[in-house]
Amino acid sequence: MQKMIKLEPRASGGPATAPASGAPARALADDHPIALLQTNSLPALVQCALERMILAGDLAAGERLREIGVAAMLGVSRGPVREAFRALEESGLVRLEKNRGVYVRQIPIDEADEIYELRAVLEGFIGRRVAQRVTPEIARELATRVDRMERTTARRDVDGYYQENLAFHDRLAQLAGNAKLLGVYRRLVNELNLFRHSTLAQFGTLPVSTREHREIVKRIVAGEAAAAGRALHDHVMASRERMHRSKAPAASAAPTRKNPSRKAR
Repeated sequence: MQKMIKLEPRASGGPATAPASGAPARALADDHPIALLQTNSLPALVQCALERMILAGDLAAGERLREIGVAAMLGVSRGPVREAFRALEESGLVRLEKNRGVYVRQIPIDEADEIYELRAVLEGFIGRRVAQRVTPEIARELATRVDRMERTTARRDVDGYYQENLAFHDRLAQLAGNAKLLGVYRRLVNELNLFRHSTLAQFGTLPVSTREHREIVKRIVAGEAAAAGRALHDHVMASRERMHRSKAPAASAAPTRKNPSRKAR
């Protein structure tokens, strides 16, 4: 981890600083270091940078994160890195092992199964709640989000689709209007992210996933609470099956063995 990484918040923006006495008024750019620190704490910026790297796969599951190395990479002291590690542990992205260090979490397949099952239950509840609370504004927003997913599908942009997919489901969780659920949901999503990225990378998955999202939005917009809940539940369980296929050995690629009892002619 030698390369210096630019710190950026999850969402930029904030008030401009007051100019120095006698200096002309000049707003700082949103991504200016001072502007960033005005609206985000340094540990939060470090956390966001590490989170992006983990979710993008730049920091691999099981990889050890050393305070001194991360601090040098991000150009900060070790204190903010230490705080960021604690926040990332709470969000489920890293694990802290006493006297051993900090590691990017590595989820075994059986635990991933359990997380998918729990997430399916939560998504079913979310679908029902959002369908009961849907407004014309929400309907337009969800339709726009699926349109963006379809455009990334057309470009075969797995990374772009992955981000749109995360944003779509997180927005539904927000629209459910239950802060406690949102926190639990986000932790489960963080734990599954590396599995989900590899699942979406399978050939032919993006069009299928997009159709499933279109059906979810259709049911929500129609106010069909039970059907919306089922659509989201089934989508998550279908994602679990795709996850298993992505992890299964490529048996079909192995050459077919001839019947040894059959004599050559």
